[in-house]
Amino acid sequence: MFYFTYILECADKSFYVGCTNNLERRLEQHNNSKWGAHFTKLRRPVVLRYFEKFTTLKEARRRETEIKGWRREKKLNLINKNSLR
Repeated sequence: MFYFTYILECADKSFYVGCTNNLERRLEQHNNSKWGAHFTKLRRPVVLRYFEKFTTLKEARRRETEIKGWRREKKLNLINKNSLR
């Protein structure tokens, strides 16, 4: 099993950082179900802009915490260097 740390871009251009063990399912939840995060429910639709893959949940959570602490500009630089667009 793998774990993912990801960055979503919301409809209002804000970013959401999270982690999961099923990226497809989680993106679907963020966009369409009551199980999405409250933050993204208010800012739908969301688009996956970046993700990283890890072998342990501990690594994914650590990276999530790190990225959440960054300013918007640093997140944009990470996204632009590894664009999914």
